[in-house]
Amino acid sequence: MLIDSHAHLNDDRLYSIIDEVVEGYRARGVGAVINAAYDIESSRRGKILADKYEDCYFTVGLHPHDARLATAQIYEEMKALAAFPKAVAWGETGLDYHYDLSLREVQRREFVTQIEIADSLKLPVIIHLREAYEDMNRLLTENKQYLNNGVLLHCYSGSGESARDIYNRLDCYYSFGGAITFAKHKNEVLKYIPQDRIMLETDCPYMTPVPFRGKTNTPALLYLIRDKMAELLRLTPDEIEKITTDNAKRFYKRIK
Repeated sequence: MLIDSHAHLNDDRLYSIIDEVVEGYRARGVGAVINAAYDIESSRRGKILADKYEDCYFTVGLHPHDARLATAQIYEEMKALAAFPKAVAWGETGLDYHYDLSLREVQRREFVTQIEIADSLKLPVIIHLREAYEDMNRLLTENKQYLNNGVLLHCYSGSGESARDIYNRLDCYYSFGGAITFAKHKNEVLKYIPQDRIMLETDCPYMTPVPFRGKTNTPALLYLIRDKMAELLRLTPDEIEKITTDNAKRFYKRIK
């Protein structure tokens, strides 16, 4: 069984054709999909999908792009959603200095707020990190007391040295998506990370793997990422499938 550790079936492009998407990934051996939230509406949709489909799970949280939208009311609703058994993590939260759609100081403030909430709920945290490695390293160090339930850096795009540094301090997990099929520099990071800390993700509908670049991504294409990871680590696809599924179940403790 494959587990897509980070997907967005709550995105309009997939949510509008959801039955077709679910049928497609089930036919490709995907046994569980974690629908990561990025705002309050995607958190709500994640809950709806988890209620409808046995193999769908969800998270709650505010993406750094949307950190400017944070309110106490939104966080209270997210906490209520997180109480449901199929809510498996808080996130994606983090820092994104590439687009700066929220002020950087707001991103930093709301990231800390969210990891505090996640810790109070005993939920692992999914981190989105882009072009903000120095600030993230500092925030993780200063707030390590709130990271007691697991940390996942999704679609990791930093250097191998940064990955090793963060891992050595936090014992965190890393998930890899379609970028490893087309961005050679992303492949080098894998050798720095212990195999018991790697997961597969599609980040769909984004980050479509080769040979389907330019088309909408879905969990049905997760096998392409598995196969590329197997090639890079000189393992079989079956070995990668077992390793990453075991890791995902260890991180997302509520998955059955």
